[in-house]
Amino acid sequence: MQHFNQQIIAGWERFYRANLIQSITGFKPASLIGTTSPDGIPNLAIFSSIVHLGSNPALIGYINRPISAAPHTLANIQATKVYTINHIQAAFVAQAHQTSAKYDAAVNEFIATGLTMQWIEGIEAPFVAESNIRYALQLVEIIPITHNHTFLVIGEITDIFLKDILPEADGLIAIDKTGSLACLGSDTYCCGNITQRFHYAKPDRPVTSI
Repeated sequence: MQHFNQQIIAGWERFYRANLIQSITGFKPASLIGTTSPDGIPNLAIFSSIVHLGSNPALIGYINRPISAAPHTLANIQATKVYTINHIQAAFVAQAHQTSAKYDAAVNEFIATGLTMQWIEGIEAPFVAESNIRYALQLVEIIPITHNHTFLVIGEITDIFLKDILPEADGLIAIDKTGSLACLGSDTYCCGNITQRFHYAKPDRPVTSI
């Protein structure tokens, strides 16, 4: 077994360390966050740190990198309080990955990457029309993480849009059937397959499959 202690980790080359630490947490959802600036300029950026925080109310969080590295999405959300999250499929994964480039604030990433911007009445942030699973959020809270100058951005889901798929009878969305991709590290994408489902676990009941 190989052992890397804190001193060794700190001494690694920057990109090697980033790739290893980002991949050690395992597969993560790969999504595009759509926002609009106060001046009306759409913005689109890829994130792999999106996490469910609660179902009632329906809260989703994501980690925004330091302002010096990724300022536009955070600034737009702070100003407008509205944003969208859009799953990524293989058909447009290259364009989605390209949104990680550091475009100027005046650049519309939808146009720069060739993705289709979709507006839905009553929602003041753009969706990715190619995405099979999309949802809109209202900002709840932004929590600074002082240790590394990142931010936990928490939003409440206001609208969900599903294309060519319906939830299962118990509410599960089988995202493997929609082709939604996961991300490993910062540049590797893969498809997930559901291998097993189990009934709700209880101490006095054996584990049973669904």
